[in-house]
Amino acid sequence: MRLVRVRTALMSGGANMVKRRVSVGLGAALLVVLLTVGGAVAQLRTFSFQMVRSGAVQAANCLPQASGQVTITSVGPVELLDLTVSGLPANTEFDFFVLQLPNAPFGLSWYQGDIETDGNGRGTQRYIGRFNIETFGVGPGSGPAPVVHNQQPFPDASSNPAFNPIHMFHLGLWFNSPADAQAAGCPNTVTPFNGDHTAGIQVLSTRNFPDDQGPLRRVGP
Repeated sequence: MRLVRVRTALMSGGANMVKRRVSVGLGAALLVVLLTVGGAVAQLRTFSFQMVRSGAVQAANCLPQASGQVTITSVGPVELLDLTVSGLPANTEFDFFVLQLPNAPFGLSWYQGDIETDGNGRGTQRYIGRFNIETFGVGPGSGPAPVVHNQQPFPDASSNPAFNPIHMFHLGLWFNSPADAQAAGCPNTVTPFNGDHTAGIQVLSTRNFPDDQGPLRRVGP
């Protein structure tokens, strides 16, 4: 009688183990489904990723050690974006943008702020704003715009084009000065990517992500 009870208990334990394994397997499968919605990765509350050398820098074969590390943390009404850069010229200013596209022609672009490197070519900066799947620009209609900087080749527009909401999920970093870019062995091309539209070339970008799958898309509000 005891032997029968022991065998019954063992069989019951084995059945429970099988159930647990099935449950774990189903749980893992459910997790994969939850993390993949319509082929896109589900939005995260904290997301860390790399910025890489821009196409312009790579084509010019300059700044071979340039890199960036970004961590975005969602805190409800806003996100905290922490940027660390390295391998850049020492004691140099750069301009940080949120972009529609990581490479030229860049599309809609938003000037987020500046970052300055130390004597070792490293820099850190925190930005506070909207850096998630809801980051977008919109022009419901055309209207007059302030003309603050009117110098060539990138004068301020006196009005805006009307456009539907456009999401911006990429990031880019530019030399603040073409002279700084030239001193680093890069082209001295002038671009509009600083406060008075006299910046140098792009240094870092998120072109390691597809155009329509920029890293900000992976961060939940």
